[in-house]
Amino acid sequence: MFALWYLTFAVDEIRKRLAWLFKSNKPAQPALDNKPATPTASPAPAPAKPSTSAAPAPPKPAPITVTPQPAPATPPAAAKPSVPAPAPAPAPAPAPTLAPITPTTKPAVEPKKVADKMPIPLPKSLTEANTNGATNGNENAAVAVNDISDNLDKKLFDAQQPSKIVKIDKENIKDSSNDFIKGEANAFVQSIKEAQQAGERKQDTMVDAAVLAKLEEGYAKLAASDSKSLLKKYLTKQVFDNLKNKVTPTFKSTLLDVIQSGLENHDSGVGIYAPDAEAYTVFAELFDPIIEDYHGGFKKTDKHPAADFGDVSTFGNVDPTNEFVISTRVRCGRSLQGYPFNPCLTEAQYKEMESKVSSTLSGLEGELKGTFYPLTGMEKAVQQQLIDDHFLFKEGDRFLQAANACRYWPSGRGIYHNDKKTFLVWCNEEDHLRIISMQQGGDLGEIYRRLVTAVNEIEKRVPFSHDDRLGFLTFCPTNLGTTIRASVHIKVPKLASNKAKLEEVAAKYNLQVRGTRGEHTEAEGGVYDISNKRRMGLTEYQAVKEMYDGITELIKLEKSL
Repeated sequence: MFALWYLTFAVDEIRKRLAWLFKSNKPAQPALDNKPATPTASPAPAPAKPSTSAAPAPPKPAPITVTPQPAPATPPAAAKPSVPAPAPAPAPAPAPTLAPITPTTKPAVEPKKVADKMPIPLPKSLTEANTNGATNGNENAAVAVNDISDNLDKKLFDAQQPSKIVKIDKENIKDSSNDFIKGEANAFVQSIKEAQQAGERKQDTMVDAAVLAKLEEGYAKLAASDSKSLLKKYLTKQVFDNLKNKVTPTFKSTLLDVIQSGLENHDSGVGIYAPDAEAYTVFAELFDPIIEDYHGGFKKTDKHPAADFGDVSTFGNVDPTNEFVISTRVRCGRSLQGYPFNPCLTEAQYKEMESKVSSTLSGLEGELKGTFYPLTGMEKAVQQQLIDDHFLFKEGDRFLQAANACRYWPSGRGIYHNDKKTFLVWCNEEDHLRIISMQQGGDLGEIYRRLVTAVNEIEKRVPFSHDDRLGFLTFCPTNLGTTIRASVHIKVPKLASNKAKLEEVAAKYNLQVRGTRGEHTEAEGGVYDISNKRRMGLTEYQAVKEMYDGITELIKLEKSL
């Protein structure tokens, strides 16, 4: 649209220029050279000369004889010549032909003064032509034109004028201009966004060469091993290549931070940890299938339900006769909002979190009232006794150490428990908080009620990290979602005579069989830790109920053998 408007405008200006050239009393040279000429007063209208026709031009122009005609009664106004528009030059012709100038009855229009507005410059090919032939502005216009060089005549007069001038729709031009401006503005903004994204992508793929080398070496060893971990199962070469150059935006965690525990410990069950919350998104290509496998089909398109502890009074005692269950425990993990996970914590953050947790727990009342004991300064004898009583976590877990979760030990670590030691909180062991309710026997109802009360009281004081899709966020992907693990220490000697058979039966009820002291430990005295396995895609109440129903069935089966 803009090109059409500009062409029409140029044609109109050229026509005006030629009219001025032919009608002006000044020589043509100044106008064609685009030099301003001193405007003069227009002469009074004179009777129009009769129509003349020019003979074909010989090599040298011959004079044209003009036959005078009687003057009309009323002198007509000077005619405005009909000038053709420029067009591509045809094949050379022997001589140009001038169109006759037809007088009209329209009043003469005085040419615009050069000082007001200069004509649009003619094309370079025209301004460089020989235009010095015009000598007398009072002679007939055709004579002046015949004095112009042949090349100029061809380019100006051989072309045919369009039969109709296109009328310009100003509104359409305005709309088109606005659309053009908007389009250019949007393109400019988009280019800025793309540049920013490119910069972010470049920044998020700055992995140190030493890290890449360690990744390649560790991956090769894992691929050649007989590991049964979920890490080996889902870390294909394609996934490895897609993720090895990525880092998380805030803490710059790499794939090595995610998988180094599984690379060093081929006997891992899972083998990966999230060094920070962003890792679940950046390395989703690896996390999502492992989460789906471990949590019983929780797909990457699924969304974890809102927290719901249900009716705590519906659970009873799973072993009223105390024949099989030694103790029962329900715990959950929580991460404090605003802090990364263990591998990214500084020593100052460890200490800050310990202080915050200690002051928060000191406000608990009733059966939850107790004391916080920092590991820093704790006597070894006291520490070992708490570990032996299964109350305190211990240093030296090789899986956590390989994941860089034990730095600055024991700074920032501690344990809180009430007087009866039925309620405990671990500070900065694996997760920021492990909230635990436990006691001897199988009274799951009482234990669960105590845990729910404690979690609600603590959450009133400190906010927890939560994701709309993954639920409560934790260091290990096995604890995402509800983070609930309800477990029993149980003796089922007949079922345990064949551990593989015990694990097969437990899996039917979504239960996990572990050693007496939890994951990566062996059964002591035939005592196993059996708990619910799924923690995602179901509510807290449903997770605990799976354990309750499964343990009830296992006890029935043990009795039947």
